[in-house]
Amino acid sequence: MTFHLGFDDDQRAVADLFRSFFDRESPPARARSAEPLGFDRRLWDQAVATGATSIAVDAAEGGGGGTLADAVIVAEAAGAAIAPIPLVDHLAAVTAFPAHDVVAGDAIAAVALHPAAPDGTWHLVPAGAVADVVIGVDGADLVAVRSAPPGRGPRNHGSQPIADRSARSGERIVLGPAADIAPVVATWKLLSAAALVGLADRALTMALAYVTERRQFGVPVGSFQAVQHGLADLPALIDGGRMLAHKAAWAASVADGERIVDPEANEYTDVEVLSSMAFVFAGDAAATVTDRSLHYHGGYGFAEEYDIQLYYRRARGWRLVAGDPGGECLALADRLFAPQRSA
Repeated sequence: MTFHLGFDDDQRAVADLFRSFFDRESPPARARSAEPLGFDRRLWDQAVATGATSIAVDAAEGGGGGTLADAVIVAEAAGAAIAPIPLVDHLAAVTAFPAHDVVAGDAIAAVALHPAAPDGTWHLVPAGAVADVVIGVDGADLVAVRSAPPGRGPRNHGSQPIADRSARSGERIVLGPAADIAPVVATWKLLSAAALVGLADRALTMALAYVTERRQFGVPVGSFQAVQHGLADLPALIDGGRMLAHKAAWAASVADGERIVDPEANEYTDVEVLSSMAFVFAGDAAATVTDRSLHYHGGYGFAEEYDIQLYYRRARGWRLVAGDPGGECLALADRLFAPQRSA
């Protein structure tokens, strides 16, 4: 199969629908009002009604019958609106645990990105503060644990509802061996990358609007060549992250399941590799775009009244919940070139 970046008619319709929904229902003021927890229950219920939370689940299981590529489109729209709902976490978790109430959105699901500690604690689970079900590794098993969400968690840079959760307290279901977590985490990285692409794209739009309107010395700030140069290369970063995210989604649909990892030929169909690439690239792109966008807002960029600071903080916080980005780069390098060990 050949990877084509362009959308078909159905995907364009999905993009238009969810971009319109999130722009209308989740303006920056809604994200601001949801801080510090970072969760708006009413917005979650509205997203459930649109089918966003189950778009990639088979219709036979009660979902929307879409593809992972459709979920990527939805995640990008949610990221552009910095929507205060755990959409990425839920979409990833439901792939491993498509229980009826989870697919329906009545129960929120999350993924513990790291194995449980010896005492059975999953530390800093994304959406752990609000999730009814957490999927993760405990010992040799991949398990789903139902328990009451705490509704609170530590304050964090990205205003996310992170919290510690127990892998052993509550209704526990063994889903399979621990290795089965890999595709779930890959899906989380892929959808997080898409959300970061949406965030970066909107931050650039905000910067362009500001430098066009803001005037100094009688002319728009955007007419200064230094500002133009600082913004000119940002679309390529955003489009690069978008391409990687969609290629990873495409790789997941390749019928023969080939897992090609060939750095010399620059050919990849391994979903886990491509998802990691997308996550690293989109995270770096979002950090760069929001840094320059905030910078070109001048002192206003640091003021809480201006929306760009909401994007700046989330561009950093969303990726840090998975751990040190440097560690992700090292793990990706091991996948591409095999682990290198010192003598």
